[in-house]
Amino acid sequence: MLLCGLLFSVGARAAETQPALSSEEQARYLSELKRLYMTSDERKALFAHANSLLSTYALSAGYQVGQADRRDLRYQLSLARPGELMLREETRAANGTGVAVHNRLLPVFGVDPSISYECPRGGISCTFNAPGSNAPLLTIVRDVKGAGELAKALSFLIRNVQKG
Repeated sequence: MLLCGLLFSVGARAAETQPALSSEEQARYLSELKRLYMTSDERKALFAHANSLLSTYALSAGYQVGQADRRDLRYQLSLARPGELMLREETRAANGTGVAVHNRLLPVFGVDPSISYECPRGGISCTFNAPGSNAPLLTIVRDVKGAGELAKALSFLIRNVQKG
């Protein structure tokens, strides 16, 4: 399984895949998540972890000083039906009004579970691409370590949902 990581290059954008984790490392990661979220269910632990990371690294208007269109971006993942994730995106204007909610279905069967993302130098955010494409999926505050952890959690979650 390939997991996506970040390696800075000469340009303003960088995204690269890390070597695959061994079976033992994968089992240890899942075991730690199940213990952290106090469940014996891998999928529940993965959803809890991914949603916790999405909340922790949410791009809020407060991080967007000097930007013309400041707004809060919040995301939440759920299972829509077997083989399909639902990504809920909530956008709120900086003044606290004007909430917009968009739901996006993400079919996971037949796609590469590795997640790519970019954290441009000097930027305020990291952008994640939809599995198997270069289409933007979600945006979080620029935190390289957090982005790497979220990409790892999303990759594990996609693999879990692909298993059925």
